[in-house]
Amino acid sequence: MNALTLVSVSKSFPSAEGRVEVLRGVSLTVPQGSAHALTGESGSGKSTLLHIAAGLELADAGRVLIGESDLTAADEAGRAALRRGQVGLIFQQFNLIPSLTVAANLGFQARLAARHDAGFITHLAERLGVADLMTRYPEQLSGGQQQRVAIGRCLAARPALVLADEPTGALDEATGDRVLDLMLDLTAETGAALLLVTHSPRLAARCGTRHHLRAGQLEQAP
Repeated sequence: MNALTLVSVSKSFPSAEGRVEVLRGVSLTVPQGSAHALTGESGSGKSTLLHIAAGLELADAGRVLIGESDLTAADEAGRAALRRGQVGLIFQQFNLIPSLTVAANLGFQARLAARHDAGFITHLAERLGVADLMTRYPEQLSGGQQQRVAIGRCLAARPALVLADEPTGALDEATGDRVLDLMLDLTAETGAALLLVTHSPRLAARCGTRHHLRAGQLEQAP
């Protein structure tokens, strides 16, 4: 079964010179349990594709399926429900809630999805190396620690699909490598599919399948 299916997705944006086609008939399948990387030059449309896959932006044409659910046909409330129940999002900005402790941040998404499991959150905290930081607040953490909490918050809800947009972009190379190791290990452990957007061919090579976005179309990764 595919966790994500894009069928002939197109997207354009207005500019001073007229509309700019960012995505031109992009088709992509991400099977359950697989890890895919998406590379491309800055401005190539990587983040736009990820946002469309999450239902945060609407495509001009084409279809987007999360599992067997047609995101394209859903209204705003339906798209939000699909995200809450089936999709996990990880961004370069950690987006932790400043007023919540690490423990509360880890459980936040799982509570929204009605899948809160204290034992599983404890397991994630131990695997992510933040078990001794549970009473701290985000401002008391390093960048690497905050991103590990963000990964745990995402996976605590047991999403079928994880969409990660430059998740190590704000980290130094060594910390970023450790964070990516954990993300790959934990998505594999939970059976989630992963679509990782990165500008780094080196990081992309860590995923089982690589795609490259050029001139609005997917091509085989170099």
